[in-house]
Formats: sequence, C-alpha cells, structure tokens
Amino acid sequence: MSKRTATEFQSASTSTEHEPKKIPRNTSGPQPQRTPDDEMGEYEDGWEDEYESDEEVVDGTAREGEDDMDVDDQVLPPIEESEEQPPAPDTFIPGVHKLGKDEILEPDDSVYVMRHSMNVNWPCLSFDILRDNLGDFRQRFPATTYIVTGSQADVAKNNEISVYKMSSLQKTQKENDDDDDDDDTLDEDPILEYRSIPHLGGVNRIRAQPLPTSQPLPPASHPYYVASWSEIGKVHIWDVRPLIEALDVPGYIPDKSRTHQPTFTINSHGRAEGFAMDWASSGESNPTALRLLTGDVQSRIYLTTTTPSGFNALSQPFLSHTSSVEDLQWSPSEATVFASCSADQSVQIWDVRSKGRKSVAGIEKAHESDVNVISWNRGTSYLLLSGGDEGGIKVWDLRNVKKKGSTAADPAPVAAFRWHKAPITSIEWHPTEDSIFAASGADDQVTLWDLAVEQDDEATGGMMDDSPVDQTQNVPPQLLFVHQGQRDVKEVHWHPQIPGAVISTALDGFNVFKTISV
Repeated sequence: MSKRTATEFQSASTSTEHEPKKIPRNTSGPQPQRTPDDEMGEYEDGWEDEYESDEEVVDGTAREGEDDMDVDDQVLPPIEESEEQPPAPDTFIPGVHKLGKDEILEPDDSVYVMRHSMNVNWPCLSFDILRDNLGDFRQRFPATTYIVTGSQADVAKNNEISVYKMSSLQKTQKENDDDDDDDDTLDEDPILEYRSIPHLGGVNRIRAQPLPTSQPLPPASHPYYVASWSEIGKVHIWDVRPLIEALDVPGYIPDKSRTHQPTFTINSHGRAEGFAMDWASSGESNPTALRLLTGDVQSRIYLTTTTPSGFNALSQPFLSHTSSVEDLQWSPSEATVFASCSADQSVQIWDVRSKGRKSVAGIEKAHESDVNVISWNRGTSYLLLSGGDEGGIKVWDLRNVKKKGSTAADPAPVAAFRWHKAPITSIEWHPTEDSIFAASGADDQVTLWDLAVEQDDEATGGMMDDSPVDQTQNVPPQLLFVHQGQRDVKEVHWHPQIPGAVISTALDGFNVFKTISV
C-alpha cells in the first residue's frame, strides 16, 4: 500500500466532526495590518509643491453640519473593513476538550459530502447493508440505500426484522456553495420506508448473505438470505427478497408463507445466545453454495452449509476458546479458513478441514481484555483488525501468527491505537481501499483511519518553545475523521456500492454520512 504524509491532509479532513457552542479560543500570533486608504497614494515632490484639484477643496467646518447633503454630491471617506476577523469555532477533540454544562456539539457540515440522521421505532444493535440494482461506484445525489435490521424492543414478542429503504439522501448544503443555489431539492428531508416481519426475541446480530459484485440483485422469485442471532439462543435464516420487492414495486404484496417464517433455524446452540456470525459463499462460480458460522457465549462455534435440498447444520462444534465467542470472519482468500475472537482475550485461526475441530494458530493475548470485534482485509489478505474492550485497536500481520504447539511468543501488532476511551463495538476495513478502516466505540464516536498516512517529522518538529500548543498534536496522524452526535454506537459499515459512504446504528437511530476525507 502506498504511503502518505500527514501534511497531505488539510485540517478539515483530519478535524473532528463537531464543534462546541462556546466562546472560541483566541488565535495567537500577529495579525496582518492594513494600510488605511487615506495613507496611500500621497504625492510628494522634492520642491514641496502642493497640488489639489477643485474637487479636493472642501471646507472642513462646513462639512460638519451637512448631514442632509445628497450622498451623490458628498465626498465620503472609504469604508474600512475591520481588521479583526471573527474567530473560527473550536474543533472539539474527544479526550482533549470537555463540554461545559450548557454546551452542545454542533456538526461542521463543511467536512461532509452527505450527512443524515434517521430515527426508527426500536433501537437496533446490528444491521447489514443489502445489495441493490442501482449500480456500483455511485457518486451522484440523491443517494438510495437498503439495509436489514433487527430490533431491541421492550418485550420479546414485539421484535421485528425490518428492511429499510433510505432514499432522497441529498448532498449536504454548505455556505457559499454557488453551484447548488438553484437546487431546491437539497432542502428535502430523506425518505425512510420499511417492511417488517415478526421476530421472537431481540436481535443480537444480523448478517446478509454475500452476493457477487458483478451480478445484480436476484429476481424476486429467488431468495436473498439473512441470518439473525436471537437473544433466546436461536439462529434463524430468512428470505428478505420479497420485502425489497415490496419497497420498490407499488402494489406488490409479499407471500407471508415465504417471509414470515424462517427458511431454516439453527438449534445447535441450545439455549445459549450469541453475537458472532459470518457468511461466506463459493464466489461467482457457485454463489448459492453458502457457509454460515455462528458462535455463542459458551465458547462454541458451529458451521452451517447448504446442500441441493437446503441448509445443513453440522453437529460438531469448533472448540478452542475458553470464553464467549464475540466475532467471526471468513478468510477472503482461503475458503476453508476463518478467524474468531473471544472474551478470553485471544484471536484464533481455524481450518474447517483440521481434525478435532481445534484452531490451527492464534494470538493468545491479543488484547488486555475481551476482544470484541475483528475484520479481515479483503485487499491485503494477511491483515486482520481487532478491537478490544479496553478501547484499543490493533492491526495484525497473520504471517507472523504462531501455529498451535509452538513455544514462540505472541507476535506484536504492526499498528496499535488507543484513541477510543471505551470498548470498541464495531470495526470494518474499507471494501476497496486496503489501508482504510472504520471503527465505533461505546464512547459515542465513529472514527475513520488510514494506515497509509505517516507522521511528518518536519511538520511537527522545530517548534519554538514559546509557540502556542497545538491541540491536534495528540491526534494520531492516521486518524482521518471523528463522527459524533450519536448515543451508544453499536455497529458501523461501509456501503459497498457508494464509495466512502458510512452507515452507523446507535441507541438513537441511524446515521448515513460521507466525508471529504475518504
């Protein structure tokens, strides 16, 4: 991956997203001085002769009483602009600044290409982005996206799985943006439509089957599967393709026998609930050959596969963890290999062909506490991200991971960050840029990072002792952006068909945004 220095990014892209409503700090250093107009253009000659025209001869005493003189006939001094410019608002940096009693965060829309907030009936711990037929690498606005979610309702019977269509996602208006002055549609609010099916128990995690990027969404007669991890210990597989059709085709009524009952239910976990889940397919050659991994709080991992007659849940679990399995990721390059992380602080690597259903390699002390989430890089397949309960983010080179039975010490991460002040709740590599990733934390932050950015020593060195302290010196150069404004962020995903677009879910609903930094 190519390297970039921190100075290649302007302050707008490396700044945080919100600004507090408070009196800004005064900028230090000398201010530029203006030369008054009446001190400019004065003519002097060596003989000290004075030149003046008839228009320049004005009686100073008479001028004082001529307030009612016509403006056109009056010679007025030029209006001078104030030398003092209004100070720029403060950038709120988490961990550096603290909000006062009456202060709130206010978003800086100049650093967004798009930013929208949407509330739903019940909070959602998890969601996934559904593929659509609107094309790849979309840049035009307004944008449209489809997601599938699972609710956390007040009682188990009130929960739902919902497919949301978010449309009319307009580009963010900015001050002095002359190009969009005549576009009244920019003032339109986003449109949120949905179709739901009942789900017994809160949804801990939900994931959609992978679809080949070169193929369109399957027709309505073909299934599009999503899997839900229920808090009552069941993993259900649903066909949501008719729900998408109902959102797009007026008058289309889904067949309830197809949508309101699970296509398949995995009972292997008994009554133990879980959170870990990941799909994989055999790719474009056989996209219907699916594999689903599920992990529970009792340290067990089960594999479910597809056969010509339907789904088949294998009865023998994978066992190497000693505590709750928190996340699972299939390898993007090896069809039989997957990774897992656990509350036992480890990251394990598995091969489904290995005898005994034990891990083949691992990092025993990957974090200081629970390892909550992992993400496998699809562009550089030896890189794995992990996020811990202590708020740390680590990048691992899997070529250095020790095999089982080795006496070697755990490898050191190739990068580690301690920006977040609370547990990492979600982490995901960018789908096409192999150096960029997104993370979310229980500290109400969504952060965007680029490993290709390196510290520029020339930009940070050579500062005089009496120079003002730069508050951004505590910000890692790889941190591109901090998005705030949501409470208790649970999950974040890049949109695979809209480059740079990010969706996050939190206690107070969904945010859809795209920044100028990615």
